[in-house]
Amino acid sequence: MSIFSRPAPANERPDPPPELGLPIIEIRDLTVGFGERLIMDGLELDVRRGEILGVVGASGTGKSVLLRTIIGLVHQRKGRVRVFGHDMSQLTPQRRRLIERRWGVLFQHGALFSSLTVKQNIQFPMREYLDLSESLLDEMAMVKLRLVGLKPEAAERFPSELSGGMIKRVALARALALDPEIVFLDEPTSGLDPIGAADFDELIATLQKTLGLTVFMVTHDLDSLAGICDRIAALGDGRVLHTGPLDEMKKQSHPWLQAYFNGPRARASHVYTQPAGGRAT
Repeated sequence: MSIFSRPAPANERPDPPPELGLPIIEIRDLTVGFGERLIMDGLELDVRRGEILGVVGASGTGKSVLLRTIIGLVHQRKGRVRVFGHDMSQLTPQRRRLIERRWGVLFQHGALFSSLTVKQNIQFPMREYLDLSESLLDEMAMVKLRLVGLKPEAAERFPSELSGGMIKRVALARALALDPEIVFLDEPTSGLDPIGAADFDELIATLQKTLGLTVFMVTHDLDSLAGICDRIAALGDGRVLHTGPLDEMKKQSHPWLQAYFNGPRARASHVYTQPAGGRAT
């Protein structure tokens, strides 16, 4: 718990976190669709506490839809999503709000509020969930800014005054506003140049290690997959085709997995070496 957070009443305190390596998110027989089109049909996936999981797949396979289903923005037709051991579809609104405080989300392209300053964007979830003074809100926002490597003078800027890389960092600071246990990242390096993307990957890896985060990262960036992901989950045909470390993914016979991980653009997978069960080095 953050030093700035007020203790919750006993009946509202979150459950103790699961042990490192045990599933923190469990998805079973998940079916999601729009109209007559099924995006996911019986999908199953576990996300382990303390890992960086990279979620990949061809365009239209439902990577972002899966993320949005887990956090409750997309309705599931069938199946179960359990987070912190709780079936999300069975929670009361009050209990769901307690669970939602334990995750943060970086949406694709940042999704910052254009009419709010950087500081106000970071403070937005704090105002929603915490009862704090203005001075404490300002102090917390500055802490989060420093955490993602931005200078204090960025606090009063508007999103239109920021570079693409700065927008990503502000969005990450907002995702970390409530000291979450899980961070969902939707294409966090999309639109960044290779140097900026590498810096952002390094930031994610450092924060994951320092804060003990579980990271669910939707990406198409092979460098990110090779550089910071402990495991990869590949989506296709309405389900998870395979999960495992990079070296294991490269050995799969499915045509899309072969094309993606061993094709001519799979240069990143040959730059890094990935120890079994561990992060690339």
